[in-house]
Amino acid sequence: MKRGVLPLMPRWRQVLDSRHRSMTLKPQKKLGRPAKPALSLAAEIETFLEMQSAERGAALNTLDAYRRDLIDFDIFLQRHGRRIATATTADLRLYLARLAETGLAARTAARRLAALRQLYKFLYAEGRRTDNPAADLESPRQGRSLPKILTEEDVIKMITVARNYPGIEGVRLVTLLELLYATGLRVSELVSLPLSAAAREQAVLLVRGKGDKERLVPLNAPAREALTEWRKIRPQFLPEGTKDDGHGRSRWLFPSRSGKGHLTRHRFAQMLKELAVGAGLDPAKVSPHVLRHAFASHLLSHGADLRSLQQMLGHADISTTQIYTHVVKDRLTALVNRHHPLSGQAATATKKTTE
Repeated sequence: MKRGVLPLMPRWRQVLDSRHRSMTLKPQKKLGRPAKPALSLAAEIETFLEMQSAERGAALNTLDAYRRDLIDFDIFLQRHGRRIATATTADLRLYLARLAETGLAARTAARRLAALRQLYKFLYAEGRRTDNPAADLESPRQGRSLPKILTEEDVIKMITVARNYPGIEGVRLVTLLELLYATGLRVSELVSLPLSAAAREQAVLLVRGKGDKERLVPLNAPAREALTEWRKIRPQFLPEGTKDDGHGRSRWLFPSRSGKGHLTRHRFAQMLKELAVGAGLDPAKVSPHVLRHAFASHLLSHGADLRSLQQMLGHADISTTQIYTHVVKDRLTALVNRHHPLSGQAATATKKTTE
């Protein structure tokens, strides 16, 4: 490769070059030009996923979802004697129709279509296709589902029960719960927090979220107090042979003996289910993501503005945050219906009281 060329190439191409992939930088092909020789199926998918990771900073969970979706589409095509590199718009429509027939949720079908759109956009831009068969497809219609929400009383119950848990496990659980409810972090962000993210006595948490973007989230007093107590007993959770000073120091705020070196999402979700049972709540309605929703809806109920909430949640688009306004609106509507003197419910309750 000539000197001076590498800096002009997209980062994902540099990644591929470092892995000895023989791909040359070409301008986007226009419709009607001959396509480059198609890669093998596995290479097409993996090259696409490598670009998503290196260029767009896609999370591992996103990449895994893309891979599953594309493999499912490929299996469908093979049954019909087709392949990804030569699939037509009609093939994609047939696939979406099959998903609808199997009763797959519209939201899941829309996610699979999004994966296909990204793949074919990539193949077209790279000259692997002379057209984009997914360009004109419409997403499946889906109703806007509101997030599950815990009440403030429910969250207080859970925190109270967690504080009664004995030993160091209880300290860790309280810290995780207080941090999650105070910040609204995604569960993957919470369990993989580095030790450096929460320096002593600091009033904010430094979080690295989707797309490798950093954001600052304020910490309330209960969360800071919980962190102080957690730091005292954190060394007891370090894997065997790992010390908090010198060589081999664990860099995770919540270290564990798992393969990743930190508490896993799955284990934390289990802990919350157990805590829900102890608090008299339906464990099916409690998860780390539900607590993230609770953080957002409770803040809005107490007057937080949508833009600030967007920043704290790490949403790239304000429209994603706006779903919580529906939750608050429904709650306020119910409140008015129950207590306004001119509402039917309030009038009925008043009549019963006076009789």
